[in-house]
Amino acid sequence: SNARYAFGGLHRLADHNLTPGLNGIGRSLIKLDTVNPVGTRDLRLTSYKATFEGFNFNRNYPFNTVLRASPRWELDRDTLQAVVTVPRINTNIDLLNVQKLPFFRLIIVVGTISDMVYDPAIDNYKPLVFKLHGASVTITGEWNSTQTILPGHTMSAQMAASQIALLTDDVTVLLSMAVEFGNVGFTGEPVEVKYAGCGKVLAVG
Repeated sequence: SNARYAFGGLHRLADHNLTPGLNGIGRSLIKLDTVNPVGTRDLRLTSYKATFEGFNFNRNYPFNTVLRASPRWELDRDTLQAVVTVPRINTNIDLLNVQKLPFFRLIIVVGTISDMVYDPAIDNYKPLVFKLHGASVTITGEWNSTQTILPGHTMSAQMAASQIALLTDDVTVLLSMAVEFGNVGFTGEPVEVKYAGCGKVLAVG
């Protein structure tokens, strides 16, 4: 499923394979098309955007249990831009550091998924806006100590002007956010630890 590319790589933090779940959502949405015959039904996420709101990438430690300080956000669909306001984080209280790792960072992603229609010529589904199907921009914050108080700050992400020009009503816009944990690498610099972290879809536009 190309839809996961709209998460901008954050699916790497998932603690289970997201693809079956995404495919299941796709199958459910296809069934909601009552106009076209079975086997040729359209997959129109834009009609059911709430499907992805609050979609967690993790089952064991969901995003809200790991980052207990609640971010606020604005997602501007027309400009493919998001601004996330991160409150002050006292890591002793607001961060669940399961593996007791020394570093963490915050990541936000604005991504897009196109509605898909059945194309009999290829006997398969194709996106109505190909270049915006699974497109994204990722903003990765600086590494911080997991023993600190991180002041409140904002993070913003915006997709390219060329992508904004392609935007139609057939495209769904997602804002995702993640917490990723890191360890000391060979050079003494922080490096991410595989699967250490979590993410979720904050908003859908």
